[in-house]
Amino acid sequence: MASGSQKIVSFLGLDEVGLELAASLLRSGYDVRAFETFSPLMDEFCKLGGKRCGNTTEMSKGLSALVILTCHSDHINEKILEQKGILKGHAGGHHTDSIVDMFVSRAVSDDLNGKVMIISSGSSETTHRAQPILSAMCEKLYIFEGELGGGSKTKMVIELLEGAHFVASIEAISLGAQAGIHPWILYDIISNAAGNSWVFKNYLPQLLRGNQTKHHFLNALIQNVGTVLDMSKSLVFPLPLLTVAYQQLIAGSLHGRKDDEDATLLKVWENVLGVNITDAANSKSYNPEELAHQISAKSENVKRIGFIGLGAMGFGMATHLLKSDFSVTGYDVYKPTLSRFADAGGLIGSSPAEVSQDVDVLVIMVTNEAQAESVLYGDSGAVPALPSGASLILMSTVSPAFVKQLERRLQNEGKNLKLVDAPVSGGVKRASEGTLTIMASGTDEALKHSGSILSVLSEKLYIINGGCGSGSAVKMVNQLLAGVHIASAAEAMAFGARLGLNTRLLFDVIRNSRGTSWMFENRTPHMLENDYTPLSALNIFVKDLGIVSHECSSRQIPLHIANVAHQLFLAGSAAGWGRLDDAAVVKVYEMLTGIKVEGKIPVLSKESILQSLPSEWPVDPIDDIHKLIEKSSKILVVLDDDPTGTQTVHDIEVLTEWNVEALIQQFKNRPKCFFILTNSRSLSSEKASKLVADICTNLYTASQSVNSTDYTIVLRGDSTLRGHFPEARTKNLSCKC
Repeated sequence: MASGSQKIVSFLGLDEVGLELAASLLRSGYDVRAFETFSPLMDEFCKLGGKRCGNTTEMSKGLSALVILTCHSDHINEKILEQKGILKGHAGGHHTDSIVDMFVSRAVSDDLNGKVMIISSGSSETTHRAQPILSAMCEKLYIFEGELGGGSKTKMVIELLEGAHFVASIEAISLGAQAGIHPWILYDIISNAAGNSWVFKNYLPQLLRGNQTKHHFLNALIQNVGTVLDMSKSLVFPLPLLTVAYQQLIAGSLHGRKDDEDATLLKVWENVLGVNITDAANSKSYNPEELAHQISAKSENVKRIGFIGLGAMGFGMATHLLKSDFSVTGYDVYKPTLSRFADAGGLIGSSPAEVSQDVDVLVIMVTNEAQAESVLYGDSGAVPALPSGASLILMSTVSPAFVKQLERRLQNEGKNLKLVDAPVSGGVKRASEGTLTIMASGTDEALKHSGSILSVLSEKLYIINGGCGSGSAVKMVNQLLAGVHIASAAEAMAFGARLGLNTRLLFDVIRNSRGTSWMFENRTPHMLENDYTPLSALNIFVKDLGIVSHECSSRQIPLHIANVAHQLFLAGSAAGWGRLDDAAVVKVYEMLTGIKVEGKIPVLSKESILQSLPSEWPVDPIDDIHKLIEKSSKILVVLDDDPTGTQTVHDIEVLTEWNVEALIQQFKNRPKCFFILTNSRSLSSEKASKLVADICTNLYTASQSVNSTDYTIVLRGDSTLRGHFPEARTKNLSCKC
């Protein structure tokens, strides 16, 4: 490409990110220049093909775009807009309608992992002009049309989520360690469950290994979160989760002696929360999945199962047991559900006691502790009716303390009743498919007796050491994280809406960023659609975070962000939204501030569709193509299956016959290209393939008669849509041509 027609992009300042952006532009054919008073990267920049500028005046000559790598707005004024600025006297002036801002980051999602993404904003006209250059610098481009600042505002929303997720991760692992669960086992389970976030999965291993120091990490996080809170104050917008996270970060920063700057973050949080995580992380570990395989292999045959609680989850679980050839007798207080279960092939009982008679295993899948107490020990309760030696699997989400107390009460019955603590995660669909995640604990005898049922209902089965209550402790920690992540997603999206950002686009950016979490990606679409059809009710987290709140009080661990999240769900329930989907917690923010998170799908404009197309080359390649054609000694022969293709060219001969004599005459004329109209579009694959083979054979024979003329065949035609392409191409390759 001729360098004189290349578009010039100049960089003011050059760091590692800037070097990568410049390298992308160079690969796309741009003329890239840079000015930097000192940077060890300038030599590498020049080796890539960039040009070093001696001063800003040289850098600004003839430029199409200027990339300024700075974090401070006063630097922009000084270096660009003032009297001695770079753009003084530059054609086009230096009005803000000629400026776009951009936030450069690396994507973390599976499909874009590690790739550069740019979040930019500016006026519609300016972003349209800048789009080809921005696209050339990254693998993923997001543009917020409107006022400048979209990139920095998006960065603030991501930092809000990072801060909240980090503190939630600390609280979760501390609660788990205090409950006797090995931190690495918690990490392995939750990083594959609904409580996972990018921060939890990527920061926690460094924390547990002691790789992060207070000085290197905490101060930067405090500064970022403080900036977000300053903005929220100026907008008069409440951010309760981030505020309490900030206070926790401040406590961590100030705790202990001021001269202990090299203290690891793990030691800092141990001092703040009063939990010895280090010893727990260094204690002997085990493999919960391997234990599950061992239990499954030794599990006893179970013939009769009682199942109490046929709600959304329970019904799917019970019917899956039926499909797996178990005999299941079910009970639920809601009579129509019993009829549905009978229609599915199950047996039904009129009371918990009736369901429990003569069973080998009784499964309890009710909503909360009060319901569990009622069906077990209330009127016509299950426990008195259970036969000696039976096992009870409690699969509801309840507190570890409740489970431990229940085990003691069952032992006092004197009937060798065995308890398995086995809370589940995964949702209604996975319940019916038998692909739940189950965290089970209990005695070896109880687990072996119930192992076949646990295996059938689960895709991932974890056996947690520590006896009854340990499974519920793992579920409690998972729910702490899941609840905080839903609430923080609501806070972040509401804040983004207040900042004036397109919430649908913001969601897409965040799910590729460090601010993402499993719950953010799963629940935020409900907020964007303003659809709160309950898949998991808000009141569930009133209960589950209530368990966390009770446990942290009894264990004397200050879990601030978990308790604030609990209050937000309580506020939603008090407002009458308890039976809506748990994503409806965002309505608390909407009610307080008047904003709307709902992101209506915009009507696409012609301009936006055109902007979405791949960027054009910075120079017109036609001249270079002509030169290549002139230098080539090969004749291009195009086989076209209908007249459409020939209508798009001119000054090129089109043959409607392909006998050897006609082809010899064409080769003697030495054209650069000619078409052969085969009219094979309507033919079958077999006939089209034979026709192509005949033409290729004739072309070879004719070329040999004209001084072995060199040529290239191009197959062009709509018949490729009808399945002729593989066969026709194979025939072309198999012929002498």
